[in-house]
Amino acid sequence: MPEGHTIHRLAADYRERFGGRDVRASSPQGTFADAAGRLDGLPLLTAEAVGKHLFLGFGPGTGWVHVHLGLFGKVFFGTPDDPAGTSPPPTVRLRLAHGDAYADLRGPTRCALVTDADKDAVTARLGPDPLRPGADPDRAWARIARSRTPIAVLLLDQKIVSGVGNVYRAEVLFRHGVHPYLPGRELTRARWRALWDDLVALMPDGVRHNRIDTVRPEHAPEAMGRPPRVDDHGGEVYVYRRAAQPCHVCATPVRTAELAGRNLFWCPGCQKP
Repeated sequence: MPEGHTIHRLAADYRERFGGRDVRASSPQGTFADAAGRLDGLPLLTAEAVGKHLFLGFGPGTGWVHVHLGLFGKVFFGTPDDPAGTSPPPTVRLRLAHGDAYADLRGPTRCALVTDADKDAVTARLGPDPLRPGADPDRAWARIARSRTPIAVLLLDQKIVSGVGNVYRAEVLFRHGVHPYLPGRELTRARWRALWDDLVALMPDGVRHNRIDTVRPEHAPEAMGRPPRVDDHGGEVYVYRRAAQPCHVCATPVRTAELAGRNLFWCPGCQKP
């Protein structure tokens, strides 16, 4: 499932290509056809990301297209010269097009035309998003501080912190030496704030570069004389999907386990209980 930086990047891409422009809206798949018909010819006024939720705004009285990609959803940007430019595949849930650009949404968990009140209800259920200016980490801390649940589980709970996924979860815990099974209520407030501030610093880089890099300069491939990481997720990381490989810091083999239905990665040497 895409992490929050990917959704914020998508919002920026939509704004860049279609912001303020009248768009042609269609649903080749047919399941969003009625809503697409209401949007066809209207300007896309804004695109906004909150955690892993994308909202495309078409103005008062029209509402928002609420998109949650889920596990299988993807957005493809292209031009009319592409093979699918004039004949979109029948799997496309929503196509927005204007001039020399189009965007195809395929396979999302949710794609619905919602009201302002609906949007507010969705965002009210979400925890603070490290990528949104003014997000309040104390809202998350209030729930973490009284929970017996492992911090690794709490970080993936979108009602506590929105936008953090499996990669950022594993990496930020490593960077601060926090054992993933530590109960939330045993985390100090200072350590929580350090985790939050690190997410606020790391995740905008993910938006800018469209990849997750979490290693410090002294642990980069060129500094350590090691080959770059080869992985379809891209980016240089400390523990994510590096099970049984030596830690870049202490050489202890990275461990993995399943926790709450998600794969967990950590270094027993750097993240002691």
